[in-house]
Amino acid sequence: MIIIGLTGGIGSGKTTVSNLFSELGIMVVDADIAAREVVERGSAALGDIKSHFGDKVINCDGSLNRKALRERVFDNETERHWLEALLHPLIKTQLAQQLKIAKSAYAILSSPLLFETDQHQLTQRILVVDVPETLQLERACSRDKNSREQIKTIMAAQMDRKTRCKRADDIILNDSDTDQLKAKVLSLHQFYLELAKAQQEKP
Repeated sequence: MIIIGLTGGIGSGKTTVSNLFSELGIMVVDADIAAREVVERGSAALGDIKSHFGDKVINCDGSLNRKALRERVFDNETERHWLEALLHPLIKTQLAQQLKIAKSAYAILSSPLLFETDQHQLTQRILVVDVPETLQLERACSRDKNSREQIKTIMAAQMDRKTRCKRADDIILNDSDTDQLKAKVLSLHQFYLELAKAQQEKP
């Protein structure tokens, strides 16, 4: 099974691209979903987070208050590292288990932190959804209803565009309309099917 790692900065269109692959019958495993699953109510990880940060990061219904937790760790490197050390191994294990049961010709691992974590180790190829930074900022502000300053802060915390593209095997430049994006995804889909077929035919 060939696993394609899919990543891109905030506002790049990574989710749109992963949805297009899904519509083509390809299993997409999403790291954002896995990250929510490992801290569900009653999980050991949520208990550890509550013990470390206190009740203020827990909602009245016992679920994680993500906004409160983000505020606690965003500007505190020590606390952020503690949280990452707890969650990243759990998320990676969750992703590996889901990829193991994939039935499509190949699978997609979609993650905004593919390079920043060791999740890229689960993949054989990397696809980066790239977009000019001015357009990235415009799209992210429009989608998330955040200020330009907030989006710029998030962009600065992510791997820079040049480094991300340098580490990619394949790049989709998402600077045009939906029809062109669909065509680019379809072209890569055909290429990945050929790779998967070649792998199966190896003795």
